[in-house]
Amino acid sequence: MSYVFAPFWWSFLAAAVAAWPIYRLLLLTKSRQKIDPHAPETHQRKQGTPTMGGLIILVGAAAGLIFGRELAFLGAAPEGYPTQSAAMDPNVISKFLAGSWILFLGFAAIGFVDDFVVPRLIKGKRGLGWKQKIILEFALAGFASYQVFANHWLAFGIAFFLILFFSNAYNFADGLDGLAGTVWLGLAVFMVLYSPVGPVPLIGWAIAGGVVAFLFLNAPPAKVFMGDVGSLPIGALLGWCVSWILLTGNGQAYSPDTGKILPLFVFSFLMVAELVPVPMQVAYYKLTKGKRLFPMTPIHHAFEKKGWPETRVVAAFALTQLLLSLGAAAILEYGYSVQSP
Repeated sequence: MSYVFAPFWWSFLAAAVAAWPIYRLLLLTKSRQKIDPHAPETHQRKQGTPTMGGLIILVGAAAGLIFGRELAFLGAAPEGYPTQSAAMDPNVISKFLAGSWILFLGFAAIGFVDDFVVPRLIKGKRGLGWKQKIILEFALAGFASYQVFANHWLAFGIAFFLILFFSNAYNFADGLDGLAGTVWLGLAVFMVLYSPVGPVPLIGWAIAGGVVAFLFLNAPPAKVFMGDVGSLPIGALLGWCVSWILLTGNGQAYSPDTGKILPLFVFSFLMVAELVPVPMQVAYYKLTKGKRLFPMTPIHHAFEKKGWPETRVVAAFALTQLLLSLGAAAILEYGYSVQSP
């Protein structure tokens, strides 16, 4: 049991130690958030709040992934032992963890350039343009997916899509005090219920420990925000874990397990709600020459626009994700119990 919780505690301790020095460094370097002028009026007061607080989580997550690595291999087949399930193959697990580090470091680098480098090099720019950002994300998602799913092109395409989807969906969730952090804790519930051992709970626990430490500074009124440097790699790893659950759990290696589609959709519903309305809003706005499909996007801002206090929005979203995770775990368990003889 000590192996199960080790990634969380290593992550929390490392993040807790790093939190205050990183916060002070962000203040000294004037890494301040620039609020979109179209954001709700109540959101404008966050102008100038330090961003890139995700570095706190990354320090913790790195410690959790390194020192809690044994959790990924617990329950795996002995080396050289034949197994039908890719999830039991230690060589596949090693490749998956290598891909995890590619996404972790690569998407963090994109976030750092977006949060820190571009605003200082180009006056008036809030960060990377969407085209430059998506090209970099495409390259990293493709490289990581190739590590595990080379020569399995359907699986490769699914993993590639899920990494891009979740990295940007989770990025949109970083906007209100405590929102992204508390939503992650709800997401992690499903990740550790899915399997007590393996690479998915390793990543879930490792990020959760850093998130808990980060929330002490991100709780309302937030002293620091996560920034793209934190939300992009965390979201990418979330998509990577969903890929693992969907593509490696059955006897046919890298073939999508259709029995997991419904529970994974339930689990991902809040992320879908955060991402999908954004391009819909943009397209509708252009087609109707200024009309809006939603009061505001990302969708959590729509509730603010309707008059909900920020704390109510955050609590509602966090509790919704918790319920979705518990519901997805229950559906998954019920489905497999029905299939069992």
